[in-house]
Amino acid sequence: MPTSLTPHQARLILNALPHVGPVLLKRLLEQFEGDPVALLAANPSELTAVHGVGKMIAATLNQWSSHFDLAREEGLLETTATRFISMDCADYPQLLRETYDPPIGLYWQGNYTLDRPCVAIVGTRKATFYGLSVAKRFAAELAKLGFCVVSGMARGTDTAAHEGALSVGGKTVAVQGCGLDIIYPPENIDLYKTLLSEGAVVSEFCFGRRADRQTFPMRNRVVAGMCEAVLIVESDRSGGSMITARFAGEQGRSLMAVPGRIDQASSAGCHQLLRDGAIMVTCVDDILEELRYHRPQAPDLNVASESPAPQDSIALSNEEAALLQCFSGGAILSLDALTQQSGKSAAAVAALLMGLELKRQLVKRSDGCFELK
Repeated sequence: MPTSLTPHQARLILNALPHVGPVLLKRLLEQFEGDPVALLAANPSELTAVHGVGKMIAATLNQWSSHFDLAREEGLLETTATRFISMDCADYPQLLRETYDPPIGLYWQGNYTLDRPCVAIVGTRKATFYGLSVAKRFAAELAKLGFCVVSGMARGTDTAAHEGALSVGGKTVAVQGCGLDIIYPPENIDLYKTLLSEGAVVSEFCFGRRADRQTFPMRNRVVAGMCEAVLIVESDRSGGSMITARFAGEQGRSLMAVPGRIDQASSAGCHQLLRDGAIMVTCVDDILEELRYHRPQAPDLNVASESPAPQDSIALSNEEAALLQCFSGGAILSLDALTQQSGKSAAAVAALLMGLELKRQLVKRSDGCFELK
């Protein structure tokens, strides 16, 4: 154990200690006049005098070196080009600092630091093709207008949001629910590398901390806390995005949702939010109006009004055109459902589906169902 600690080292330690959550840590620091070094040097009786601190937490604070290897953490910070941005740093996100339970610090990879207003775009991991398209298009236009797009780098909607911002050379920040030495989900390794060079990857968790049921809600509060607004593109009623929405409401952020089909579970959460008072968003101008930002004079790229190329521009057989009609209104259908609706054999429908996929009219989802592309 070092004979003396710098305030930066003390904050690094406090951020990583088990059982000492952000709210309790904030209370402890207030008791010690914001001095993290004095907090770690306090005796047990001084610590237990703080509401919510028992003997176990006091012992954790007094014996922090048994729970956290400071030298190893500092070495990893250096070798991975990671900064630990504590709350007293100018680069710490200002809106996050103003929340009820901000992290004492953030692990930050990438050269980009926030220099513009942020909007979060989040949604289900099991996004429809429509949801992925909307998330990507909204993110691209917001990034072109000068916003930073924040999301969680999860599968589905989050990935589409980051990709949309990057596609136009915009800025985007991914907030992880694990330590930054763990890429989650692993298939996003290429996105992670791009974010390091063109955006940033952020976490409040120390190296080695794996994602679990506790870390994801904590991640979601950071996503909401960094942003002026949170946009939910698709979410089930019990989806993780609904937790982000709750944090947005608690933190006084503008909460927005994109409507979807009434018969799809992936839209049920958005419709619930809209019933509860969230702002309905059908184009990026709805976001600008809510946030009172003026759109520069430029061609309107209304996301909601964009539609696929006319079907008659692609040569379809009568049977293919008839099967395609089953998807009117954005329906998502399985092979069995299409067989029942069309009255054709499963083999005949499968052949038609393959042809429509090759002609880029339909896309097959990971659950085996089909939807319009």
